Amino acid sequence: MSFDFKQYWNEFLYLSSADTSRELLLMKYKKMGLTNDQGKSYENSYSLIYYIEQGMSFFQQSKKSPTNIKPILLFYGMVFLIKASILTVDPNYPESSSVLAHGVSTRKRKKQNYQYLEDEVKLQKNGLFPHFSDKMFHMKHLEGTKIKIHTLLKEIPELSGYFHNWNKTPIAFPLTQQDNDTYLISNALLDYFNMTGERFIDFLNSKLNQPVVNKNIGGKHYVTIETKSTMPIEQLPFRFHLYKNEYYWIKNSKELCFFPELMIHYLLLYHLSMIARYEIDWWVELIHHKPSIEYPLIIRYLDICLEKVPFLINQFLINDI
Repeated sequence: MSFDFKQYWNEFLYLSSADTSRELLLMKYKKMGLTNDQGKSYENSYSLIYYIEQGMSFFQQSKKSPTNIKPILLFYGMVFLIKASILTVDPNYPESSSVLAHGVSTRKRKKQNYQYLEDEVKLQKNGLFPHFSDKMFHMKHLEGTKIKIHTLLKEIPELSGYFHNWNKTPIAFPLTQQDNDTYLISNALLDYFNMTGERFIDFLNSKLNQPVVNKNIGGKHYVTIETKSTMPIEQLPFRFHLYKNEYYWIKNSKELCFFPELMIHYLLLYHLSMIARYEIDWWVELIHHKPSIEYPLIIRYLDICLEKVPFLINQFLINDI
């Protein structure tokens, strides 16, 4: 199946009227069992429109912008789209000023021999990141965690070819698909987690919101993850490769494998936007002199974001319209 990336913006466009945005919010709030679903859907309908319009504008500008400001535009475009998504699960957003900060921090001063891939982000207790991680994905108690940039980048399946060429070792392995929602669990995957097939299925069921079914056929284990979606969606711990239309298991971080990809993009774009604003010498040097693998990785990552972030937002925001 092939995808027209413009279709995601067209579906966002569907929500650009008070009637359609209110319709979406009412449906979401009814599912939540909200008492005042009619009033809240009316109250939030224009905010939803404005967040989406602002996010679209930033993405459209970033597509035409020079590299030096692209991370800033992409980050804030993503922030507005995330705020639109939050409104569908948190009718009172923003309820307090504590959710308005970024919710992430970086090292304040870069060392002389700064290496982008070895830098890290630190997750904070309050702010947008922990708020949307909780409300949208039920991920809690992440504060204090420090994550290396190279670890985050390796979780982006569309970058796996770059890391393979660089390190001469594959890190992403496509899943063998049997039918619509059924995939072969390779022995390499079980060995990586040091689990039997049955134990791995129990492990998935403890982590995921949707039921996972184990099929043992001819001594091989298959996993079936049932969804109601007609479009490919995240099936953690497997990542969806947008351009190859395949699910991948990425040999990288057991801690990050259940981080929804939208959370990973937020951390990467926040970090790059901070560099583009406050580490001008290093940033301009990278763009003009292209001294290391960090340059093509960053450029390719920014190109991926233009399409992958709207794809992921679309899944959460309007996939079940």
